[in-house]
Amino acid sequence: MKNDRLKIAIQKKGRLSEASLAFLNSLGFMFKPNGHSLIQKCEDREIDLILLRDDDIPEYISRGIADFAIIGENVLLEKQLNANIIRELDFAKCRLCIAVPEDSSIKTPSDLEGERIATTYPKLLKDYLIQNNINCAIIPISGSVEITPELNMADAICDIIQTGNTLKAHNLKPLVTILESKALLITNDVVKNGKQKLKELLLK
Repeated sequence: MKNDRLKIAIQKKGRLSEASLAFLNSLGFMFKPNGHSLIQKCEDREIDLILLRDDDIPEYISRGIADFAIIGENVLLEKQLNANIIRELDFAKCRLCIAVPEDSSIKTPSDLEGERIATTYPKLLKDYLIQNNINCAIIPISGSVEITPELNMADAICDIIQTGNTLKAHNLKPLVTILESKALLITNDVVKNGKQKLKELLLK
């Protein structure tokens, strides 16, 4: 049987999860936890909340599985998602930075020439390096970026920074900010019954 319920995707855990749920609750959308299920039903509307890894949200939006999503601007740009931004949200503000060890000889962006940078954002990093005519070896990894200089896997990292506490824990310091990011409410061009009405509710 075809499921015609509208779907909103948010990050299932992490910095965006609680803030996204609080935002939806503030608009009157109350979702019932369902054990360990990653799909929660709205109490009084034909809407489902889908809990996903942030990196997977773009795929669900682009395929029309999720009708709306709350996603970090950094993920949206890294994944090159063709989606409509319908609202900028005033939470999950952070920055994508290149950081280096405290005792590094790298003092300016130009000093990165010929060095190795580990990152979970290879596209955004590559764009920055090209724009600034810097040639580096980009090492794409999926997590724990901060430990790579300690293990001599990289000379610098490019990662999201909020408080900076993780950098300090690994004796790293920001060198340059390449992107200011925040949470965005996005949708796609798929037309479904009730979608426009839900969009109006989300824009309140």
